[in-house]
Amino acid sequence: MKLSGKVAIVTGAGRNIGEEVSRVLSAEGANIAVVDLDRSRAEKVAADIVASGGQAKPFICDVASEDQIRATVAAVVDQLGGLDILVNNVAMSDNKHIFDITAEEWNRTLAITLTAPFLFGKYAAQAMVEHAADGRIINVSSTSGYYGRDRAIAYTAAKGGVINLTRSMAIQLAPHNIRVNSVVPNKIGSPVGKDDFDPTRPVSNLRGRPGVPADLAKAILFLASDDSDFIAGTDLFVDGGVSAMMPGSKQS
Repeated sequence: MKLSGKVAIVTGAGRNIGEEVSRVLSAEGANIAVVDLDRSRAEKVAADIVASGGQAKPFICDVASEDQIRATVAAVVDQLGGLDILVNNVAMSDNKHIFDITAEEWNRTLAITLTAPFLFGKYAAQAMVEHAADGRIINVSSTSGYYGRDRAIAYTAAKGGVINLTRSMAIQLAPHNIRVNSVVPNKIGSPVGKDDFDPTRPVSNLRGRPGVPADLAKAILFLASDDSDFIAGTDLFVDGGVSAMMPGSKQS
């Protein structure tokens, strides 16, 4: 298996993309730290993985707290025996116009969507260096980080930050043999922060269907494995071809 013996942290792992990433990495042999604020969801995902023959343990963390992020990384290393892979998946969206968003909403969105990946990356990378791990960090960005939108101003700013955070992390951590990349999805699974997924909703991309969490999970597996050994500081678009289309074009 591609990740046999590896320990992986997946943030926001209690649902949607994070849940599927946890299952896919586990199926390839990784021991999964299922990190989520919702205890019941984290425990269920971890229990399902174990019941399927994999290894996983829930870790409860408010990713808006640096102290909790630091403690979570330390607990994972202590309880699972090390750390090799970090998937920074957690995010929240504001869905607000600049005239309507408050400073509190702006700060909360950036804390969870941009600052949390920075802090998890910092403490995870330190742990990887201390344990001489061949580390891999995968940040989940979004096509919203490349293009303006008529709403979600804080989310777009945060996801744009994740893109350049990835590049700087890749440069700074390369001497420590830690590869950092990002994946760039578009409308995969349920909307950010929501549970409902409508597979029949209309889409406009080159594949003619909505993205599902497995689409992104497989790309993350690739970046977490040795198959991508020569890829670093890269944004891997998993968007059904949306970024290749002219504005206003339609695909069935």
